[in-house]
Amino acid sequence: MMQKFSLELTIHKEDIDDLNHVNNAVYVKWMNDVAKTHWTLLSKNHDLDDYIWVVSRHEIDYKSEAFFGDKITAKTWVGETRGVTSERFIEFYKNEVLLAKAKTIWVLLDAKSFRPVRIRENILKVLEPFK
Repeated sequence: MMQKFSLELTIHKEDIDDLNHVNNAVYVKWMNDVAKTHWTLLSKNHDLDDYIWVVSRHEIDYKSEAFFGDKITAKTWVGETRGVTSERFIEFYKNEVLLAKAKTIWVLLDAKSFRPVRIRENILKVLEPFK
């Protein structure tokens, strides 16, 4: 059964735009933060320092607004992973209300050459519980 990793976020003054709600660029930052936090947790007991992830594509659907002081829950899980790419899905909630949902395509790179590398079994095993 697929697990979802959750991370709690609080909306700060600098997250708010001229319309008095969370700026769309903040969601992109949160997407990166959530993915990085999750990957760090998953990979902490594995020797994967030879790899880094880079974004090749974001898709975001905004459903509802969030405001200064709101507590947000980000939930993420991994989708299709093959070749050099891996999908990651993230949903942002305020209580039970879906604020935004997103899909990011990540590309695995060699940490020294910054060239794409095939996602092998050692990476797939780390991601498996969240697929």
